[in-house]
Amino acid sequence: MARIVVLGAGIGGVPMAYEMKETVGNAHEVVVISDSPTFHFVPSNPWVPPKWRKPEDLKIELAPVMAKKGINFIQKAAIKVDPANNKIDLADGSSVEYDYLIIATGPRLAFDEVPGLGPHGGHTSSVCHVDHAALAAEDWAKFMADPGPIVVGAVQGASCFGPAYEYLMILETELRKRKIRDKVPMTFVTSEPYIGHLGLGGVGDTKGLLESALRDKTIKWITNAKVDRIEAGMMYVTEVDEDGNEKKKHEVPFKHSMMLPAFTGVDAVRHSGAEGLTNPRGFVIVDQHQRNPTYKNIYSVGVCIALPPVEKTPVPTGTPKTGYMIESMVTATAHNIRDELAGKQPSDIPSLSALCLADLGDTGVAFLAVPQIPPRNTTWSNHGKWVHLAKIGFEKYFMRKIKNGISEPFYERMILKFLGVVRLK
Repeated sequence: MARIVVLGAGIGGVPMAYEMKETVGNAHEVVVISDSPTFHFVPSNPWVPPKWRKPEDLKIELAPVMAKKGINFIQKAAIKVDPANNKIDLADGSSVEYDYLIIATGPRLAFDEVPGLGPHGGHTSSVCHVDHAALAAEDWAKFMADPGPIVVGAVQGASCFGPAYEYLMILETELRKRKIRDKVPMTFVTSEPYIGHLGLGGVGDTKGLLESALRDKTIKWITNAKVDRIEAGMMYVTEVDEDGNEKKKHEVPFKHSMMLPAFTGVDAVRHSGAEGLTNPRGFVIVDQHQRNPTYKNIYSVGVCIALPPVEKTPVPTGTPKTGYMIESMVTATAHNIRDELAGKQPSDIPSLSALCLADLGDTGVAFLAVPQIPPRNTTWSNHGKWVHLAKIGFEKYFMRKIKNGISEPFYERMILKFLGVVRLK
């Protein structure tokens, strides 16, 4: 019996554990290690500050579900991955040995890379974690008592831009509902070279759709923006030209701000000291089968893997790892470990396709990219109120899958296949 350990219990880790257990059954042991007792549905975090959702609405207790699925759940923090000895050291001094390790930790939020950034000692909010979103809700409540300028966006090195657009437009919708939009100037500050780039070089007409949405709501923007520092109520930004040379300095005042940070790998992985495991930013290096080339019994899925930028941009931007893209990594990994256990070589390759719903308050933008990283076989984007409603439906559907311990129901697979979206190449 092999022990297959999944490190992390988020959007990648929990479906990974479910699909791995479904694939190998009781012939092998599946273990999940997480520092949190709950799963958090991260895509709904932007709805927490204006109280469209409560933090507890987005959490699911993992131990009961894991027990029902026959998965060993260890709720402890990992402090070091030790590939040389095939083990993970935990914060309480214990360790967990593995035959196969799947790293699905998600990222470390690199607030420290910009002075004044972030909710812990900084001057901006975050929706990267449900607990950060809860703090943002407190800041939003104070803002509503004394409204003023809002600044939302993503700093240099960021790779996940969608939640910034969502948060911006959700707040704009809330302000209109409260009849105080006229009191609140709004500015979008982003490292993207243009609105709608999304770290992907744009998908379909996302440039036109999102620019139109911002113009329609009288929201100003600064692109090619490098945030130099943030002080209480003031953001200092350098805008650069197409060659990366300084174009203009901006001092942007705010009463409320949410800026997405750049990511790195988590400390337990990036400080492992294992040469060949990660790149300089601490992201796990994987081949086309999601397997680390140096340590053949280590796989990785989700935001913690190393992917090169889609293209060089004047201000550094990363490549996002979106939901369906991660699910394709999960399926490929489960199949490849199954094959290795049977004495075969890994052969499955994830499609890395993107199917995304971005809620814009009372409307939304949807896009499909097959694969997510260009050149693409399929590129499509659209907008309308239906996207807002679809995002709500998807939240309920995905949470139900997690509660029931299901990775990909048959009917989901058939519907997406009909649309030309599959998990494996």
